[in-house]
Amino acid sequence: MSSRRSRITGKEINELASKLRSLLPESRRRNMSRVSASKLLKETCSYIKSLHREVDDLSSRLSDLMSTMETDSPQAEIIRSILGS
Repeated sequence: MSSRRSRITGKEINELASKLRSLLPESRRRNMSRVSASKLLKETCSYIKSLHREVDDLSSRLSDLMSTMETDSPQAEIIRSILGS
């Protein structure tokens, strides 16, 4: 049994690029309305990497904060409830 992959059309690429563009924050979308798909992909990847760095930084800061408070303190309980753990 062979599976055939259909080729993506130019219209589909444009639709996907438009969806990606809409996910970028406004500051990164400026001047992105008429750029190539490859430039849009690079910018999207850059944005995702920056989000990962931000998550890592916030996780580290939260870890540091949690290590300085007592585990049964009201503040620790609030943080745990926010995190859902």
